[in-house]
Amino acid sequence: MRYIIAVDQSTSATKAVLFDEHCHLVCRKNVPHKQYYPQPGWVEHDAEEIYHNMIEAIREVVDAVDDDAPSYSLAITNQRETVVVWNRLTGKPVYNAVVWQCQRGAAICNDLRERGYTDMIRERSGLLIDPYFAASGVKWILDNVSGAREAADKGELLMGTIDTWLVWKLTEGRAHVTDYTNASRTMLFNIHTLDWDDDLLRLLTIPRSMMAKPMPCDSVFGETTVEGLFDSPVVIAGMLGDSHGALAGQMCFEAGMGKATYGTGSSVMVNIGEKPIDAPEGLVTSVGFAAQGKVYYAFEGNIHCTGATIKWMTDNLHLIESPSEIEKFAVSVPDNGGVYLVPAFAGLGAPWWNSKAKAMICGMTLATEKGHICRAALEAIAYQIKDLVDLMTSHAGITLKELRVDGGPTNNKFLMQFQADMLNACINRSDVEEASAMGAVIMNGLARKVWNNIDEVAALRKSDNRIYPSMDDSERDHLYAGWTEAIHTVNRK
Repeated sequence: MRYIIAVDQSTSATKAVLFDEHCHLVCRKNVPHKQYYPQPGWVEHDAEEIYHNMIEAIREVVDAVDDDAPSYSLAITNQRETVVVWNRLTGKPVYNAVVWQCQRGAAICNDLRERGYTDMIRERSGLLIDPYFAASGVKWILDNVSGAREAADKGELLMGTIDTWLVWKLTEGRAHVTDYTNASRTMLFNIHTLDWDDDLLRLLTIPRSMMAKPMPCDSVFGETTVEGLFDSPVVIAGMLGDSHGALAGQMCFEAGMGKATYGTGSSVMVNIGEKPIDAPEGLVTSVGFAAQGKVYYAFEGNIHCTGATIKWMTDNLHLIESPSEIEKFAVSVPDNGGVYLVPAFAGLGAPWWNSKAKAMICGMTLATEKGHICRAALEAIAYQIKDLVDLMTSHAGITLKELRVDGGPTNNKFLMQFQADMLNACINRSDVEEASAMGAVIMNGLARKVWNNIDEVAALRKSDNRIYPSMDDSERDHLYAGWTEAIHTVNRK
């Protein structure tokens, strides 16, 4: 039996997920790593700990295989913007990895904005100037770690997102590579030329000699014995960032197909096709994935409070005993009774952009019941997804073909039907476990010619858990107008 080990290296842990070549999940092992907070707003990881945890996770899934003569290959998906700088001679990081959540680069980013580089950086990289992306973390290390700048200028230092670091270690320094999706999250990669941008590198004072070779997601990136775990080398094939992995794992291979992950907040990514388009304000354009000689771009945006709203109603208001109760109360009333909940607990994001906005429940009367509040909370999740998807599709000039969804709240039948009604499009609930890892497996199989094309891969998706819109246009327009009015009320305050 041939197996694919997908390494899913996330912000909190490193997971090895074992698939067979029919894309069936066989087993998985998870090894958490420590979070470091040296100052308020700073977040770091120990890159060497992550590497050793990956080796341990791979060893555990291999030990779990009961097979006479298995063969293996590796694929990688990873937390995206977290960055490592290391010495190519010693193989040691010069500092802890700077995590995507870290704000230490805020002053560097403010300086770039004040010097008028916002449009130039957005045009070349598709991104906003923000410490969320890797570039400011690298510059901070070079500027603040003793001897780092001098070593970098002499060509002794390398940098990379976590995928690059892991492959460099696995190949004992033979491969300094990355894929287009991870590269597109650094603020240093030109999404039009698909290469590092010399002007951006100069602007951030990062020597080009530090940079990895960017490659399509369905490439063979190197070979490894995984520290002697395998008697002969296995290939490392298939690599992409975790959100991009989910887009591919959900098989959103056509323009107009999108994925939404419903969690505490919601991550929304829509495939916009083979042409990079400037994103609407506050959103970003990234390489969605690159395979079979083609590059697919995506708009991406995030919503602060979706599942968090339900948690707030449970933990703070004690209106319901558990999140699973909310659907029961929501369907106990025939409609929302004119009640709208605007969950601006962390301000309003796209397309409204008001960081000072506060959450609000409006439209209540003496006839308002618990069911109306619960219904309004669920409806608010769907309205926010609609806000973002409508913004993305209208800006790209495309129609939403299907939204593929995952996450705990997708088990809520009322929410999923209301989401389909609001988008006036099909919602497809995923049966894919480990969507990001599945995306890496797909790229691995394409790289190794297990599948000849994307159509063969798409045929592997077995889920037909589709929810179709059933609301008439007039009702949809009426409900959404009420939401928009509630948003404007919050914005005026």
